[in-house]
Amino acid sequence: MCISAGEAAFSGTILYCGRQHHPLHGLIHVMGYQNTAVNLADGPNAMLLHLPARQVTPEQFVSVGRGGDVLRRMVTAVEAAEDDGIDWMDGSSRSVEVFEHDVYTVLLASDPTLVPAALQQVPFRRRPAIDPDLLRFYADAFPDHTIALCCFDNADARRAKPLLLWYPPLDPDRLVLPALDSHTGGPPDLDAEVPVDHWVLLATDQSPVGWGVPVEHPPNMRHSLRTFLPDAVVGRHFGDGRALLNGDFAIGHDDLLAGDLDRIERLRPTHR
Repeated sequence: MCISAGEAAFSGTILYCGRQHHPLHGLIHVMGYQNTAVNLADGPNAMLLHLPARQVTPEQFVSVGRGGDVLRRMVTAVEAAEDDGIDWMDGSSRSVEVFEHDVYTVLLASDPTLVPAALQQVPFRRRPAIDPDLLRFYADAFPDHTIALCCFDNADARRAKPLLLWYPPLDPDRLVLPALDSHTGGPPDLDAEVPVDHWVLLATDQSPVGWGVPVEHPPNMRHSLRTFLPDAVVGRHFGDGRALLNGDFAIGHDDLLAGDLDRIERLRPTHR
């Protein structure tokens, strides 16, 4: 469940999106992303994520440090609640930046057409070959988004920690999680049904008392990390051999507040 620059296999994906009012950054969405990647390409590879924000900077990527289990703790909380039978309440400028984050060399581009030239800044051992058709797809399908190219080699993939980042969203009242699927290096087939194996986790700091399930964070967690993590989450597992029409996941904030996870929808690009 990912778009990759070359042939790859991904499993056990965890997607998180939280809506919150941060004391420094105001109303933001926080995205978390984690999976198990097996690089099947001959050389370096990359995961591509389309972020629903016009501009994202390296400073918006949050280091999890020793907290490599931040997303897994959310899954554990939701799984425990299910086992117990608990019910929930029903910048316009063109720019590109390259930086190191955990095991990745990340290339952020406000315009996918800037990616080929910027790839020269990626270390050779992590520099993937990118299909021009894939970049044209992103330019057409997600014109207002920031594209994150997370470059890795085979050794990197085995030691990757969760990605965690924040951004002022294009639509504050709609939580969107990138989930388009294509592991061949080419553009995704938007008419295909694709197998799914991942958790979708959601949170909001406007939830009423008793909403969701509490998440236990280590008491010694850094404050700079804790401020981006939720006190409670809701979630749903998509898997067990299921296939869904290719697309992202999305839910309205009002539906999230109501705990109505049946309102999670598959979202497809409006431009093709």
